[in-house]
Amino acid sequence: MAATGETEQALTQQRTTLVSIAAAALLVALKLGVGVASGSLGLVSAGIESSGDVIAAIVTFFAVRLGGRPADREHPYGHRRAENLGALGESTILLAGGALVAVEALRHLFAGASPPRIHWYQFAVLAAAIVVDLARTTVSLRSARRYGSAALRANAYHFAGDLAGSLTVLFGLLVVRAGFGEGDSIAALLVAAIICAAAARLVAENANVLMDRTPAEARVAAEQAIARLGIDVELSRLRLRESAGRYFADVVVTVPPGQAVVEGHEAANEVEAALEDALPGSDVVVHVEPRRWGLDLRDRVLAIALAEPLVLEAHDITIFEQDRSVNVSLHLKFAADLPLREAAETARRVEQAICDTLGVLAVQTHLEPLERPLAARAPDAGDEGDARDRIERLVHEHTGVRPRSVKLLSTEAGRVVFLTLGLDREESLPNAHRLAGELEDELRQRIPDIADVVIHTQP
Repeated sequence: MAATGETEQALTQQRTTLVSIAAAALLVALKLGVGVASGSLGLVSAGIESSGDVIAAIVTFFAVRLGGRPADREHPYGHRRAENLGALGESTILLAGGALVAVEALRHLFAGASPPRIHWYQFAVLAAAIVVDLARTTVSLRSARRYGSAALRANAYHFAGDLAGSLTVLFGLLVVRAGFGEGDSIAALLVAAIICAAAARLVAENANVLMDRTPAEARVAAEQAIARLGIDVELSRLRLRESAGRYFADVVVTVPPGQAVVEGHEAANEVEAALEDALPGSDVVVHVEPRRWGLDLRDRVLAIALAEPLVLEAHDITIFEQDRSVNVSLHLKFAADLPLREAAETARRVEQAICDTLGVLAVQTHLEPLERPLAARAPDAGDEGDARDRIERLVHEHTGVRPRSVKLLSTEAGRVVFLTLGLDREESLPNAHRLAGELEDELRQRIPDIADVVIHTQP
């Protein structure tokens, strides 16, 4: 469906350009023919400008065709900048035409050339030119806005310049008719100024695009869209480039270092959606990094530990504050098949980085293998019933109520107990954790073959 839409867009742009070529060719014939016949420099200058438009429209036609091609291996961002190159070519043609008209107008003024003969068909040609210029300016501008086409927007500027030029020449002929002979040459000079001003605007606009200059309003819109996502996502780098009205965004955001990979991926999706909403049609690439600033000491320790590729998990981070010094302990998990030598060397780098970066006096790390999946099975019915009864009695002794759920699994390492406790709603988390620890120790003492106890507390 997207490819069909792009094909339809390219065909529409090409049809618009072909109509412009036909209209410009007709105006060239009328303006030059009548201008030469009547000796009107203003009409001749307008004809020269329109002849430049014929060439410019042809350039636009081929630029639009090339720009409509899909992205490929050698052009991963597509071919739409061909339109900006075409627009620069049109600007060169405009500047050349404007310079030619200006030189001729100045020559007529200084040489005191005779004023042109005034005939009714001059006004008829100008009236027709004004109608045609107005129509094609409107059509090209509407198409340029709809498809974000730099080449069609350049055409719209040309046609608007033609319209202004035709009105200027019309005014000049009226002034000549009123008895001021230099009116036609002055009108031609004004047409040259209009041409050069339009060309300068096109050069500046398209050169900025080709030089990857980010429009200020686009950057502000993108930054505001990311800021609205909240404090968990911070913008670290934003690079925007425009290609024929479409933006390509390269974004680096930071998230809290303890955030899971799934959460980081979701944050990237939110950034992408926000930018596409702020800059419709954008192509966005988001890179997520752990945040390194604006964190408390524990988060900064975690960020340093997880920056080591071999560290798969860091937990049980404890901060010991003594007088004016700080000691830190943490557990680091590595792949189970990693040699102790490599794990110890990695831990040493983590310890050194924490001391050097955070001003910590000493760091003690505990090295652990990352748990592998364990094969589990349900215990024998008779054995499970006896163990469940003992667990429930022990829980009742400590809490005064029976556990909400008890589940037993048998593994090669021994029995695993999953226990859910219901506590008072006002109970503090430290007290709940202490109670769970006491129950775990008691269960290991009273029930044989326990490999692990996982206790979940809830109100």
